[in-house]
Amino acid sequence: VQILLKLWRNGFSLDDGELRSYSDPTNAQFLESVKRGEIPVELQRLVHGGQVNLDMEDHQEQEYVKPRLRFKAFSGEGQKLGSLTPEIVSTPSSPEEEEKSILNAPVLIDDSMPATKIQIRLADGSRLIQRFNQTHRIKDIRDFIIQSRPAFATTDFVLVTTFPNRELTDESLTLQEADILNTVILQQFK
Repeated sequence: VQILLKLWRNGFSLDDGELRSYSDPTNAQFLESVKRGEIPVELQRLVHGGQVNLDMEDHQEQEYVKPRLRFKAFSGEGQKLGSLTPEIVSTPSSPEEEEKSILNAPVLIDDSMPATKIQIRLADGSRLIQRFNQTHRIKDIRDFIIQSRPAFATTDFVLVTTFPNRELTDESLTLQEADILNTVILQQFK
């Protein structure tokens, strides 16, 4: 870690930070460590045992003036997370549309059995929400998508869980066995 220590008439600063008074006992200890050629405890904690390069500038004939903040562009490296999530093209369905999809549901629900709601984000950016019994199979979700959107009947697609992404390949599993109760499922084109 590269650190710049600037000594001013009325105190010192680290890396263009706030002015730290010479009279403060903590700051006096910090400067004593530097004078002895040791890494101050504060900096040791900062770098977790790493290497510290401490540069010093002498401005003791000047009063401290707070530096103007300079824009510093992000210089790090980005990582893309969850790239399997489709880009949402349309706005989310309104509650009325969600209710309509449930009311027009081509899925037969046995009200005497435990049920769950599954939200399905389709590859075209729209979404469906449907009640299923926990004993329904993943194949029933696929069939529901095709019944709700007949255009997908001729399209080759897979069903994927959200983070952590897992492709639901065994369509004979029940929703409970697949551990997807009350979750969001993503449709992706192959």
